[in-house]
Amino acid sequence: MEMRELTKAEEEIMQVLWGLEKAFVKNVIAELPDPKPAYNTVSTIIRILEQKGFVDHEAYGKSYAYFPLISKDQYRKFASSKLMSGYFEGSVGQLVSFFVEQEKIDLNEADEILQMLENLKNKDQ
Repeated sequence: MEMRELTKAEEEIMQVLWGLEKAFVKNVIAELPDPKPAYNTVSTIIRILEQKGFVDHEAYGKSYAYFPLISKDQYRKFASSKLMSGYFEGSVGQLVSFFVEQEKIDLNEADEILQMLENLKNKDQ
């Protein structure tokens, strides 16, 4: 199944499930910030995540414990690849420039990133 991008709400639920590893809806809600969403809202989002192939469940009577099928690292790779190709034409330099311009990283950090990339490039050759 092809991985799809998560909505903000779906990603928030996945972050909780990745942290808990297995949880009932009430456990997920307990981890979410106030104001807490309604039980039905969280339950619906988890069922959507299940349809998308991100989550599965084990039945305990009438209750379901949900667990991730996609690891956080798998999704991080997918999302970063999508970000790079969609917004930075696959250029790490453009990505670093963007963060410098947005003042999310300073020049020393940008220098460190570029040095790491140079080291990786030299290692691969």
